[in-house]
Amino acid sequence: MTSQSSGPDGVLFELPAAPAAGGKPEKKKRSARPAPRAPAERLPVARVVVDTPLPHLDRYFDYRVPADMDEAAVPGCRVRVRFNNRRLAGFLAERVEESEFAGRLAYLDSVVSPEPVLTPEVLGLSRAVADRYAGTLSDVLRLAVPPRHARAEKEEPAGGAGGEFAAPGPGPWADYPDGPAFLEELAAGRAPRAVWSALPGPDWPEAIAVAAATALAAGRGTVVVVPDGRDVERVDAALASVLGPDRHVALTAGLGPAERYRRWLAVLRDRVRVVVGTRAAAFAPVRDTGLVVLWDDGDDVHADPHAPYPHARTVLSMRAHRAGAGALIGGHTRTTDAQMLVESGWAGRLAADRATLRRRAPVVRAAGDDRELERDGAARSARLPGLALRVAREASREGAVLFQVPRRGYLATLACAGCREPARCDACRGPLAVRGSHAMPSCGWCGRVAGAWSCPECGVNRMRAVVVGDRRTAEELGRAFPSVAVRTSGRDEVLSRVPGSPSLVVATPGAEPAAEGGYAAAVLLDGWALLNRLDLRATEETLRRWLSAAALVRPGGTVVVCAEASSPVVQSLVRWDPEGFAERELADRRELGFPPAVSMASVTGGPEHVRELLDRVELPEGVELLGPVPVGPERAEGPSGPGGTNTAERALLRVPRAGVGDLARALKAAAAARSARREEHQAQIRVDPLQVV
Repeated sequence: MTSQSSGPDGVLFELPAAPAAGGKPEKKKRSARPAPRAPAERLPVARVVVDTPLPHLDRYFDYRVPADMDEAAVPGCRVRVRFNNRRLAGFLAERVEESEFAGRLAYLDSVVSPEPVLTPEVLGLSRAVADRYAGTLSDVLRLAVPPRHARAEKEEPAGGAGGEFAAPGPGPWADYPDGPAFLEELAAGRAPRAVWSALPGPDWPEAIAVAAATALAAGRGTVVVVPDGRDVERVDAALASVLGPDRHVALTAGLGPAERYRRWLAVLRDRVRVVVGTRAAAFAPVRDTGLVVLWDDGDDVHADPHAPYPHARTVLSMRAHRAGAGALIGGHTRTTDAQMLVESGWAGRLAADRATLRRRAPVVRAAGDDRELERDGAARSARLPGLALRVAREASREGAVLFQVPRRGYLATLACAGCREPARCDACRGPLAVRGSHAMPSCGWCGRVAGAWSCPECGVNRMRAVVVGDRRTAEELGRAFPSVAVRTSGRDEVLSRVPGSPSLVVATPGAEPAAEGGYAAAVLLDGWALLNRLDLRATEETLRRWLSAAALVRPGGTVVVCAEASSPVVQSLVRWDPEGFAERELADRRELGFPPAVSMASVTGGPEHVRELLDRVELPEGVELLGPVPVGPERAEGPSGPGGTNTAERALLRVPRAGVGDLARALKAAAAARSARREEHQAQIRVDPLQVV
């Protein structure tokens, strides 16, 4: 029984009846069975992408849509489902009338949010990327769709500047013979594709902004992907200047989950159509994509470290092809991968003429050329030759001077002063290094101080530095230039900009700050440390790092490279000819059968797991197996086996580029078969790995 009472606002509400004397309150009877659920009347079957990394479960699963979730369960929303006695997250891909499954379908457990965060374009692109890299759709969606932030979904998204937008003038593109024609194609709504060799100087962000503004004026969106947060800031400022406020957003991990999701929602809800960000921005849900831009495609940060390890260049190329959009892949250098796009006819060439390049580029001199060796006989072996010292002293009177050092730290690598054998720890055989000016040599693996070290080969107890880091270089330059300020930019602190006043800036590759008005000069130290790396892309990466640093020098300034002048990569830098270098490098790789002239996939893991997967995979015709071979020692986390060696093995599979799709499907089928048998410690599969040597 109940009774009624009146609250303070005059509204009647019910009060439970008082229990009888000596009795207990009446309990409501609970139903033994839950109320029956009715399916939705229209499109009652939901096809769901369940969030599971297992390859044999990489498909849609059908669930019934209950009537009470009919309005909320829209394609692209987040849902939760019962799967293998667990409650898992997923995305509702589509709703259909009937299911091909003959059994009884379970109901959706809940709709997390009715926001359709997975658009059909991003879903199709993610599926294509997963197939291309022998991965699963759920792994790619984890990269494509950021985690949900409930409060941000309830807020009004930023952006949404109204009114018509007029295309700007050509701006920096006037310096390129084919630049205005590229913009005209964008303005007409067509899909021009070009590999862009950017002129040295600071105006490349403005050029990107003008291209994005031209596409926006034609009613189409733009996705811009750059390597790091500093480049995002530069392009963000250029877009704000060209587009005006509230017409673009910048997406970076440093924003924090709430702000990043808030900006991502502004793109999803079509409030803005221009996005700039790092590699994850390649999947940004821009409506009516008309242009994709990738800056500095040779930077290894464009390759995602998470499965299935896609590269932003491939993702954006696939997106441009699927959406019928234009593509602009640019940088101060040209990679062999970009050269492959030009030679295949997929993209055109976009570069300045030689006269404009000579006017804009600095003067590049090699410290090891014949003329300098006659003048300074020690230039061949000196770390800082006389030419570099003279140029730095003269330039430091006028402005900032950049010193690029390949390695960070103090004395990163030591060797025996007698026999030149690498100095290693007596306890674990790890490499010895000196961390600071007053530090003793210590092990990079176990941390043990090697105060009483002696060489086991020759007995000498003295060491010499093999690789000098940026901090030791800054210390030496401070003594050589006592009246000039010295700044460092590296792992501990990366500077974005420095004043143009006289100073010395010591930076590691990729951490070079821009100087106001450009650097007066630059010195590229320890070229041998870059060129002697055991990497297929060593020379290509060296030229990229050198050109990126040299591009920061003002026109008419001087760049000194401390390397052998007769080296082809040094000659390409002196002539500022990255295109010619890419053509020759690609021709050599085509002759030798190396990427990107061919495609490769790597299988890495324990020896028994690698061999088992290779035994069970049905390789398509034309695939060549190389290995497996042991993987070399790793220093990142210390020794992984007895004596500091790595017990993993790696096999390479080489195939013509046209057959990479068949190879990826075969590898994925073999991985799915192992996953279905619930075998653990699966071998890692990478399609188009960056390092194959």
